[in-house]
Amino acid sequence: MKRRFFIQKSSFFGMALTTMPNTLWHTQEEYSTLELVGKADIDLYGEGINLRKDAHDAFLLMKRAAYSDGIDLKIVSSFRDFYRQESIWERKYQKYTEENEMEPIAAIDKIIEYSTIPGTSRHHWGTDIDIIDGYRKTTGDVLVPEKFEKGGPFEEFKKWMDENSKKFDFYLVYTDEPKRKGFKYEPWHYSYAPISIPMLSAFRTKNILQLMQHEDISGREHFTAGFLKSYIRNNILDINPELL
Repeated sequence: MKRRFFIQKSSFFGMALTTMPNTLWHTQEEYSTLELVGKADIDLYGEGINLRKDAHDAFLLMKRAAYSDGIDLKIVSSFRDFYRQESIWERKYQKYTEENEMEPIAAIDKIIEYSTIPGTSRHHWGTDIDIIDGYRKTTGDVLVPEKFEKGGPFEEFKKWMDENSKKFDFYLVYTDEPKRKGFKYEPWHYSYAPISIPMLSAFRTKNILQLMQHEDISGREHFTAGFLKSYIRNNILDINPELL
């Protein structure tokens, strides 16, 4: 059995995170802070898949079903540990502050349009995937919303996922709901709900400000209590309500 590390939970930001978790998927399993922030050595399955066992198995079933309909579900990104997310953050922060000469706060706001602060990414959990249709050829960045719209190379992929992903317990995370705040619409990002819902519930009990104070992340001095409260409310919790 895999060893887990148990820590005392904190109620920081508790009053801000008032949405009740979806009890349909809630389990008694506990997740350590190390797991939640992407620093634990967790068991991942599948070459090029890299998901927790149940999520991996569900993805293969979904991939097989899509394949029979002429769609090749191809993972662009799945598990990312803290240090991989940190490298993404640092690269973007340097680009915006040095090359684009943006002020630090403006650079942070720009980064969190699509990228998370290291330690707060759902990709740390081994439950979330960025996927496309591997059969469709396209150039440039594949993860742009326009390519999933009508006339785009992934139009049929999007239709298939809209109709079928929930049968395999995968849910779109960042929807195109007009009133939703936080991260922008990502038609490629899906989450395996039976595990990610209880993991989000566990994440909501952690003292995020304290965690950030111990990390050497560029721009960290601007992660005030007010900023992090807003970030958690808008970027972490303003998601598809079926994943809360």
